[in-house]
Amino acid sequence: MNGVEVDVAGDAVAALAAGVVDTVDADVDYDGAVAHHLARDQGGHASGGDDDTHYEEIRYEGYGPGGVAVIVEVLTDIRNRTASEVRAAFTKYGGNLGENGSVSFMFERVGLIVYGADAASADDMFEVALEASASDVESSDAGHEVMCKPDDFSAVRDALEARFGNAEDTRLDWKPQNPVAVDEDAAGILLKLLDALDDNDDVQRVAANFDVADDVLERLSA
Repeated sequence: MNGVEVDVAGDAVAALAAGVVDTVDADVDYDGAVAHHLARDQGGHASGGDDDTHYEEIRYEGYGPGGVAVIVEVLTDIRNRTASEVRAAFTKYGGNLGENGSVSFMFERVGLIVYGADAASADDMFEVALEASASDVESSDAGHEVMCKPDDFSAVRDALEARFGNAEDTRLDWKPQNPVAVDEDAAGILLKLLDALDDNDDVQRVAANFDVADDVLERLSA
């Protein structure tokens, strides 16, 4: 199973199996992400009572277990704290952080618009997406995923929503170019890293270029 976007708000094994799971994306909805951040844990990092609090969108890049490239997007009001916590998670589970650009070249930045399978036929979705300058359309029993260049994101989203109604999800995404095969031992440690990131209130989204066999997922889920 190829890893694209990992949900940091749910079970890590389920995230690995699903490949793409909805989370808040600071790139698309900054205000919504701040509200989500403040609401996640009133006893945690966010104060929630200071209108002057300044939040930064920061991207961290590094390698996880098995040589998996990992991108972590955060929204934080204290840069040094978040950097320390993210670095500690990588170090604890056999990974290491690198400089910006150290792994992002292994991904393609794309716009992603997601619809349920009942929103349109595969042919209709493809036709409208193509006319709107989308770069790729993947349709299956699970639904439709339309991808486009970031510069075309708003135009493609608006064209699709004008025809098919509101999408289930719209965001800027990281699409891995060459997923890395991960064995069972490395996958188990990778899950622990994802769980550690899940526990960090500042983390909004994690992208990783893993490929885990279905039988390994079954054993890890048992």
